[in-house]
Amino acid sequence: MVLSLDRGLHWTILVLSAPLPKRWRVAVRLKFLRRLQLRLLERADLLMIRHPKTGGTWLRTMLTHLYAQHYGISTRRVFKSDELALQKKGLPRWLISNGYFSWEQVIAERFRAGSAELSGKKTLFVARHPGDIVVSWYIQYTKRTKAFKRELLEWEASTPIDREHIGRSEFLRHPDFGLPALIRYHNFWAGQLKDRPDALIVRYEDLRLQPQAALECISRFIGEDFSDQEIEQTVAFTDFDNMRKLEEGNYFRNNSLKLRDASDPEMRKVRRAQVGAYCRDLDGDDLAWVDELIASELDPVFGYGPGGAIDER
Repeated sequence: MVLSLDRGLHWTILVLSAPLPKRWRVAVRLKFLRRLQLRLLERADLLMIRHPKTGGTWLRTMLTHLYAQHYGISTRRVFKSDELALQKKGLPRWLISNGYFSWEQVIAERFRAGSAELSGKKTLFVARHPGDIVVSWYIQYTKRTKAFKRELLEWEASTPIDREHIGRSEFLRHPDFGLPALIRYHNFWAGQLKDRPDALIVRYEDLRLQPQAALECISRFIGEDFSDQEIEQTVAFTDFDNMRKLEEGNYFRNNSLKLRDASDPEMRKVRRAQVGAYCRDLDGDDLAWVDELIASELDPVFGYGPGGAIDER
């Protein structure tokens, strides 16, 4: 069993602050979670910046499986920070963060300042078409997101949000949680990373449509020499149908990957894994609004367009 000190400190902060009144609880959690985030940054060899529903957990599962085959460690604990290094000396410590919202915004602050704390650390940014993110993020936020995360996100939001009653159309347009926020998030990281030799932008769509080529690219970037066979086996292991089976069997030891309610398909962590599904999910007015905002506001470096269009790389 792999017990991460980093994850232990995270939950200690939450547990010890839980009895406090809301204002004090939020203040304490933001203060100490920010400190922990900077501690993780200091110790990290590699950074993965991702927003929920961009495939970050899926990519971590892929990388965990690659490391497991190559170095003989467990496939059942998907790494979040120091789990790889705890199993085998010399393996990298990762920082997994959105790097932009709530307590994790301390990472964005370091990038803005060109901080020396980033020196020698490679950054992998996971992008996804914002139309697909926002539809899945609506379900995630209203059904799966942990209460403490919602509280901290909502504390700093400029516009209130009613998780239990907000409809999808309203969520799409919410300035702090919907598509406008997702576009600002992508644009910020595009501006910070696209001229850095120590950064790689990887798109969810490329991982989905060309997984072997995408994993080979990522492997080279992080300095690993995974074999073709190891990559092929990882692609098979993390195939959508197999991931569904693994979720149903509670294969992974991470709480975030546990099946919470088998009777509700929307409660699954592995939900649909489709490219361009938002075009089928949204009605005419919502779809037109989403496509117009993406076309006019999103940085073209990602190659995303209206109607789920994706430029070839």
